[in-house]
Amino acid sequence: MDFFESKESLTTIEWVLRGTVSFVFLLLVTKLMGQRSISQLRFLDFIIALTLGNIIAHPLSDEELGLKGSMITTIVLIVLYVIATWLSLKWPFFKRYLDPSPITLIQNGLIQFHNLSKARISIDFLFSELRKEKVEDIQKVSLAVWEPGGTISVFMDTQYQPVTPADMKLETQPFMISRPIIIDGKIDMSLLQEIGKDLVWLNTKIAPTNTNIRDVILATVTENENVLVYSKPKKRGLPGD
Repeated sequence: MDFFESKESLTTIEWVLRGTVSFVFLLLVTKLMGQRSISQLRFLDFIIALTLGNIIAHPLSDEELGLKGSMITTIVLIVLYVIATWLSLKWPFFKRYLDPSPITLIQNGLIQFHNLSKARISIDFLFSELRKEKVEDIQKVSLAVWEPGGTISVFMDTQYQPVTPADMKLETQPFMISRPIIIDGKIDMSLLQEIGKDLVWLNTKIAPTNTNIRDVILATVTENENVLVYSKPKKRGLPGD
């Protein structure tokens, strides 16, 4: 366990061990921080990500810095992060500081120039984000807001929104999603159990394709129990075989 402590030099094995332990440690603390920390970074998330990156990176490149101290500091920061996140759910003032309210950038086709300065974004950046949303005319925008996560949410005026089957009173098919049940010849047993089926049922569905399960590149199943199979192409024999 000497690779945890600061040393004048580390052997190759100790460097490998230090890197491996750091990688596993970061996986665990990221899991503890939750899904929010790996989505759009907000104020608190950005500070934590920036700090943790520096704390863990230095011991991985400098043998004179111990790994144990960095790991202890990381654990302390993660505990503080969890506490701050919990407090933001309990105290509205603390929540407004960490997650400020969205800022209105466009309302009823008019740019709110005073809010652009408040959000610290330029007109060029605003137009760039609108182009990403396929907006060619600002006057068609009913509302555009700057979200705390650093994205712009755009809502078109109702007369410019796409027509849906519900608007046309058209009959539609029920929504069904396809999920992979076989990938590279390996069956997803948890999905098979979830839909209440067994291997006999799956083999029955694949049998019409004359394909062995181990030759299946991908097989998907829908909620109405339809199975679509993608198999490996069969090798053609040489002429004269």
